[in-house]
Amino acid sequence: MPEPSASPKRRGRLLRCGAACVVLSAVAGYVVVQYVTGGAGAPGCRVVSAETAAAYEFTPEQAVNAATIAAVGTNRNMPRRAVTIALATALQESALRNLDHGDRDSLGLFQQRPSQGWGSAQEVTDPAYAANIFYEHLAKVPDYTELPLTVAAQRVQRSGYPEAYAKHEPDAALLAAALTGTSAASLTCDGRPAAATAAATATGPDAVRAALVRDFGRDALQQAGAEVGGVQASAADGAPPVAETGGRTVTLPVAGQTAADGREAAERGWQLAHWAVANASALRIERVTYAGREWVAGHTGSTWRATGSTEAAGATGAGAGGGTGSVRIVTAQ
Repeated sequence: MPEPSASPKRRGRLLRCGAACVVLSAVAGYVVVQYVTGGAGAPGCRVVSAETAAAYEFTPEQAVNAATIAAVGTNRNMPRRAVTIALATALQESALRNLDHGDRDSLGLFQQRPSQGWGSAQEVTDPAYAANIFYEHLAKVPDYTELPLTVAAQRVQRSGYPEAYAKHEPDAALLAAALTGTSAASLTCDGRPAAATAAATATGPDAVRAALVRDFGRDALQQAGAEVGGVQASAADGAPPVAETGGRTVTLPVAGQTAADGREAAERGWQLAHWAVANASALRIERVTYAGREWVAGHTGSTWRATGSTEAAGATGAGAGGGTGSVRIVTAQ
């Protein structure tokens, strides 16, 4: 005798259960993507290795935080290995997002705990402060540049899962090479304006200048003796060495200079250029030019294109070599 077919009511319940499972799976997938990408939609930034063609894609939010971590490190005269360690740590602890929550009282990019002496809640959720105090602790680890990344990071973090840092080392190394200027023209972003948030409300040359001081420090950016609006910048007003042209252009002279940590001018220039691209969405930066190359916002997969300028002929090779002149940053207003 054949089995009775399912009743219409039962079939309806099965269909509803199946639809619910599909919806739950989609929601779970969305949550995972949002966690990995920092909740800012599809990745809008990309860094590519000139040597191996390895690539890492990330969001504008993550790019801003990564650029801050690198800038703070070089301003402290930390080597690129230290920047790699810091970036790998932040990738593991927060996916390069400035979190306002975590295990117990852990907060910020590095999930630092105020109760453990890392600083106040307000301080550890300031990316520049969080990066600075991470480097302060890392610098006290004997021979940290010779240690495996996992070991060096764990000496600072005291994590319950120390082996987890290792998987982020390749991506962190790519980011560190670009954001310290060692790898030329290797970081690009779409540069679409960020959503209206507290971090993205201030734009224009003044906002760029303030962000440069925030990440690189006032003293490091006053060494060039540049002009603002054709007038010599005053050290007393906290202005970094920038010159403003036509109301929208910030110029950072790097020719003939060495960075605070002794790096050549070309590396310093590419660090500043990549920093500007990483901050393009937040600060509404439209164009960045350096060493005969130009990045323009608004193009998916945008690349650094040759400008034909003779300012820095020969600066198209691998690495940072050859860059001279100034980094020019054009804002939307």
